[in-house]
Amino acid sequence: MPHIYKMSTHSGFKTLVEYNSMAAGNVTAPATNGYFGGGNDGAKISGINKIAFSNDARTSLAATLSTARDYLGAMANSGTAGYFGGGTDGARISGIDKITFPADTKTTISATLSTARDQLGGMANSGTAGYFAGGTDSGGRISGIDKITFSSDAKSTLAATLTAAVSSSGNMANSGTAGYVAGGFTGAANVSTIDKITFSSDAKSTLAAVLTSARRALTAMANSGTAGYFCGGFAAAATSGIDKITFSTDAKTTLAATLTSARYDSAAMANSGTAGYIGGGEDSGGRISGIDKITFSADTKTTISATLSTARVGLAGMADSGTL
Repeated sequence: MPHIYKMSTHSGFKTLVEYNSMAAGNVTAPATNGYFGGGNDGAKISGINKIAFSNDARTSLAATLSTARDYLGAMANSGTAGYFGGGTDGARISGIDKITFPADTKTTISATLSTARDQLGGMANSGTAGYFAGGTDSGGRISGIDKITFSSDAKSTLAATLTAAVSSSGNMANSGTAGYVAGGFTGAANVSTIDKITFSSDAKSTLAAVLTSARRALTAMANSGTAGYFCGGFAAAATSGIDKITFSTDAKTTLAATLTSARYDSAAMANSGTAGYIGGGEDSGGRISGIDKITFSADTKTTISATLSTARVGLAGMADSGTL
């Protein structure tokens, strides 16, 4: 049995246009990018790869995580900053690094997770708050959900908890409305449950819809306002399937498109309104450097020519889809 964890990821708002102050009536799209941070390529990684949505090119940030780590979580306040939380650098971590957009500089916020943990997931209500859910700490698997209020970078912990204490879940958000936490591992079994956190109240409900199979080490991303996607993971074996949750009904379908190979421990992020990206992970051939792309208008899959700087597992993804 492979060593299996999962990180999750966040989509962000639809790309908006901003007025060109130099030429009234002209509009230009802001720079938008996705980020894959940390992971393990045979050693723990501190580096952060960046995908430019305009051309799907990959660069690597000068800024790095505070320590080399894997099995961390990530989420983003699109247009402002992204956050990488938790993970393990040899010991579990409670700290949260912040990447400020568009300068891509790194700071570490004073707030920390409630406990040091890895195998957690992240999602965000962009403009308001981000959430780190589940994971494993020194006491075992966690059902709790920490919340980072973006205006102050302060941390609180929700009264609501996940249906089960799980690690290695998939996390994504319909920004402005609700976040979703699916699958994971209880320590005894994989689960197929999908929990929903309604952002207006931070209350938790559980969807009638479930994943196609109970799985852990999946990843997730969202086309905010339309649908979210749960990708890959490990059931009885690695899977290549992609489940889709339509936000208007919370109904689940399964895409005809699949990942290039069955894989787990990948990360995902999205250019909301356009496409989602699934990077890294592990398949039957070992660690992966490739990045699959799901075009939202047709739910078709391609593989972009750019790859991660190294093949890796246990990374985390988040995206800046711009702001007005």
